[in-house]
Amino acid sequence: MVTAAGLSGWRGWLALKQQELQGRSTGATADPVPNGIPSAASRIEVADLKERIRKLEAIAAGVDL
Repeated sequence: MVTAAGLSGWRGWLALKQQELQGRSTGATADPVPNGIPSAASRIEVADLKERIRKLEAIAAGVDL
């Protein structure tokens, strides 16, 4: 039950971060992304977030990594 609540909160936080990244790619910040290509730092951050999601979903499903 606690894990499900934690996972729900985590997904909400990830949705917020995704909105922030989308705002950056649409030119909402002072440093727009040239040619629509995300910076290396944002790609690394997204890859890290995806890995965390994968691990949390495995924990929620009861799979041992």
